[in-house]
Amino acid sequence: MKPRESSLQSSDLFRHWLDEIINMTHPLVKLAQLIDWSVFEREWAVHFPSNKGRPASSGRLVAGLIYLQHTFNCSDELLIENWVENPYWQYFCGESHLQHKPPVDPSSLSRWRRRFLQTASYYSPGN
Repeated sequence: MKPRESSLQSSDLFRHWLDEIINMTHPLVKLAQLIDWSVFEREWAVHFPSNKGRPASSGRLVAGLIYLQHTFNCSDELLIENWVENPYWQYFCGESHLQHKPPVDPSSLSRWRRRFLQTASYYSPGN
């Protein structure tokens, strides 16, 4: 399944937008504004098809988490713990409101890495 489209829910009407409560000059905010996130949605969707089950995570979330994990040298578990506590990380990954629950289970990260390695080896020169 394709990633779910985020929709404004009635409970969101009483919450503040992240861009209203964070420092918009923070380096991660600036970087998030420079990245063309649609590239990840478009290019990665073909590698993560799903016709049944839970909808796939968005390309922006996956790319953002992988970037943050690499940049801050976090384990899968620590990455997800920090994401819940850090509004800048949430904004970077495409959230519009502060989230209080993890976006994914840490085990998802190892499955994503495995898929990336499989698709990278499939498309490597010589194949």
